[in-house]
Amino acid sequence: MTSPVTNARWRGARDQFRSGLPMSIKHVVPVKHVEPAAVVRRRRRIVAGVSVLGTGLLGMSFSTQPGSNKFYGLTAAVAATWTLGGFLSGPLHLGWIQSRDQRLRRPIITPVATGVAAFGCFYGCALVARRIPVLDRAIEAVLTFADEGSTPMIVATTLANGLGEEIFFRGALYAALEADRAAAVSTAVYTLATATTRNPALMLAAGAMGTLFSLQRRASGGLQAPALTHLTWSTLMVCYLPPLFRRAHRATS
Repeated sequence: MTSPVTNARWRGARDQFRSGLPMSIKHVVPVKHVEPAAVVRRRRRIVAGVSVLGTGLLGMSFSTQPGSNKFYGLTAAVAATWTLGGFLSGPLHLGWIQSRDQRLRRPIITPVATGVAAFGCFYGCALVARRIPVLDRAIEAVLTFADEGSTPMIVATTLANGLGEEIFFRGALYAALEADRAAAVSTAVYTLATATTRNPALMLAAGAMGTLFSLQRRASGGLQAPALTHLTWSTLMVCYLPPLFRRAHRATS
């Protein structure tokens, strides 16, 4: 039988732990970034031009030979376009995460854990998708780019493009939109940009993860949370999903 002192200490430790937990993703941090009209107009012009250029380059990159110099060159150009376009559009913000005790801190652990959880969900979905021919072929077509060429180059390309996408789509594009529809519109534009790859698996992933990234952007007021989630998720996907499909195809061949 525990003593009252022990029970009190346990309750105190439990309450302290709970107070440090982050708020729900529906909770928006009370930090506002108001931009002058001239900055918004300039940002929108740059975002429009970069959207067209980056989308075109993305489509071209997936029409090249996997592992070729042309593929690496075009994917590097895509990453550079998103990144430079985002920074040139105007000021960007990292964002905050708020604990239940109302303290604000930069988001690190929570978005990384979210990326791991998202990978787990996608891995489970991939086990099902292997049995659906159209999705199996679409995923195999994407993973061909991860299987061909140097693994360090593939990982570097994945990270550069993931970060560039967050800087542009959840940074510049999101900030250029009206606050009440920024999450929905930025996700729609992100998914439409991915449509140029002509791959349904990538479009489904862009729609699902784009929604999550946009919700993180809205909740935190910045791009650090979605960027960390994106980098964690995409690294796990490019490292652990290709072997799953290689084994599946060897078993059925």
